[in-house]
Amino acid sequence: MSVTIALEPARQEAIIALLDQSDRYMQALYPPESNHLVDVSTLEQPNVRFHVARHDGAVVGCAALVLSGDGTGEMKRMFVDPAARGLKIGRRLLDALAETARAENLAAIRLETGIHQPEAIGLYRSGGYTEIPPFGSYQPDPLSLFMEKRLR
Repeated sequence: MSVTIALEPARQEAIIALLDQSDRYMQALYPPESNHLVDVSTLEQPNVRFHVARHDGAVVGCAALVLSGDGTGEMKRMFVDPAARGLKIGRRLLDALAETARAENLAAIRLETGIHQPEAIGLYRSGGYTEIPPFGSYQPDPLSLFMEKRLR
């Protein structure tokens, strides 16, 4: 079994298909006003570090680190193909994001996730993320949970 995680362009057919799968999943869980998804063009911006997980060469997961310009980064579009779950792809992506954030000299990584995703919340907590108030342009939302991992 070969799993790799590398920085890659987001605009690839297999990644767009994975993001579409993520969109459908999120739309089934949350109303539009509680979905804070970003599109592929946003993931192509210079302040984004887009990580792609591959298993035997096939795209199985992704996560973006958006450099916020204030010494923090925000995790966006973290998703693992359900067919690849159990391979620790989510943990590997979290580790890769933290490594990239340290290389960018960031003090923390922040994220917004939905309350109906207990597996994701458990992964984030086990990875050292703790709950914080809404940050950036986010407003309080009873369907959202905001978390942060301090890096220094």
